[in-house]
Amino acid sequence: MPGNNFMFTTGIENSYPTIRLPNGSTKRVDEMAKTGHYAHWETDFGLVAQLGIEYLRYGPPYYSTQTAPGQFDWAFTDATFNKLKKLGITPIVDLCHFGVPDWLGNFQNPEFPFFFAEYARAFAVRFPELQLYTPVNEIFIAAMFSGQYGWWNECLQSDHAFVTALKHLCKANVLAMHAILQVQPNATFIQSESSEYFHALEPKAAPLARFLNQKRFLSLDLTYGYPLSIAMYEFLLQNGMTKKEYNWFLENQVKARCIMGNDYYVTNEHLVHPDGTTQAAGEIFGYYVITQQYYQRYKLPIMHTETNIKMPACKEWLIKQWANVHRLKNDGVPVIGFTWYSLLHQVDWDSALRNDAGNVNELGLFDLDRKIMPVGEAYQTLISQWKEIVSEESYGLIFQHW
Repeated sequence: MPGNNFMFTTGIENSYPTIRLPNGSTKRVDEMAKTGHYAHWETDFGLVAQLGIEYLRYGPPYYSTQTAPGQFDWAFTDATFNKLKKLGITPIVDLCHFGVPDWLGNFQNPEFPFFFAEYARAFAVRFPELQLYTPVNEIFIAAMFSGQYGWWNECLQSDHAFVTALKHLCKANVLAMHAILQVQPNATFIQSESSEYFHALEPKAAPLARFLNQKRFLSLDLTYGYPLSIAMYEFLLQNGMTKKEYNWFLENQVKARCIMGNDYYVTNEHLVHPDGTTQAAGEIFGYYVITQQYYQRYKLPIMHTETNIKMPACKEWLIKQWANVHRLKNDGVPVIGFTWYSLLHQVDWDSALRNDAGNVNELGLFDLDRKIMPVGEAYQTLISQWKEIVSEESYGLIFQHW
């Protein structure tokens, strides 16, 4: 049925990067395995419905679904997405979440964008009625953690590796959007991206903070074809991007089909020291101020696509994030959705998945025994109280329900 409902959502955390273990070997870290989703997916979807949530950020494990060029294993995808359809839950399809199939290697591979677009098109052909997609999740984080920090996948630490990962991820994102639109012309793309800000701790750190506050926009600048500053253009060219590659983004953007998803956590603001190091700042500006910066830059509809905080601060954080979102909406920013991420507690995100230790992070609406948490009850209440009110306030974006 058609509607202009405000989208209250959650997500099944489905990260699957590879990490390097202390003995030098490589291991795939699959959050859906760690949280028991493969065994309990039917229960998990029932929990979503129980909360009155109609939209779910969800995607198949890319690394095990595209098994080779032009070859796909759809067994798990068919089962899960058909169940969502029966339950009346509309997926926001998450196609690439921090990792690639083994046969593609990692984000340094220039062939990745083309094979990923092939995958996106094959998915859209299989589920042609679906309209909401996040082709590549958190491009900036994927490129930073894989190419700059040396934590995931290629495990490299250089500006050149970061730029290489960034340009391939952004190209994959854009090519996937084009491929999906060929199958589903009404597709809408919700680009879930980390909202960052860098605070100079003292005047000597101000130039670096200014640089980092431009760098944080790069993934969206390329995806949306936004004109770069001279400093960022030179940074990209100095680290392996060609003028031809940059111009490709200007010529191929599909901004008109996009909603900007802004993710915000207490770790998204950073203090910059004069020696070039950074540390977590905690919440200084908050979601309202930082999202305003992104909105003023791109002028796109907004969705709060991820937030959480560990127990016992969850309920207070939920109230605070919702207050920020609702204030933005009342101030005329077209905000179309809000997400507590994720449905379940997560595992090993305290080390950004680098420590394969099995540490349960109490961040979910439900625990790993599928028992509801206080924040789950609070979110259920929030949705029931605000659902009709915010839908009446909504802007004229219309999505088709299954």
